[in-house]
Amino acid sequence: MNDFKNLGKKSDYPSDYAPHVLECFDNRHPDNDYFVKFNCPEFTSLCPITGQPDFGCMYICYIPDKKMVESKSLKLYLFSYRNHGDFHENCVNTIMKDLIALMSPKYIEVWGKFMPRGGISIDPYCNYGRPGTQYEEMAKKRLMLHDMYPETVNNR
Repeated sequence: MNDFKNLGKKSDYPSDYAPHVLECFDNRHPDNDYFVKFNCPEFTSLCPITGQPDFGCMYICYIPDKKMVESKSLKLYLFSYRNHGDFHENCVNTIMKDLIALMSPKYIEVWGKFMPRGGISIDPYCNYGRPGTQYEEMAKKRLMLHDMYPETVNNR
């Protein structure tokens, strides 16, 4: 038996922004630095002005320390944005800050790649490295070099 609220159980999907559904577990390899990457191609939120849906792919990548995010709880958390009105830039920053509060990773980055509306796609990126560590320097460098070689966008 596990101590998770939702893992292995029928899920109650939240109807609005729900950071309380996030759960974590112990990292069995806290002495190793390694990336964990989530590709979330069905992210949806609402435009806070028009109420129209915004669709995108959310990429979450982190170097864990002692805790890791449980993936089903992350899925439920990301689903909670479906009826939540917010700008793309705020979504990625809020997701990052909620995950930092949950698991205190060494490093994390969140990149949203949204489908265009009105002929413009918005792809906000944010990151964090633990202050006073090599990960803080890593975050600065990755931010400065972010998207130096952007992909060709011809299908969204």
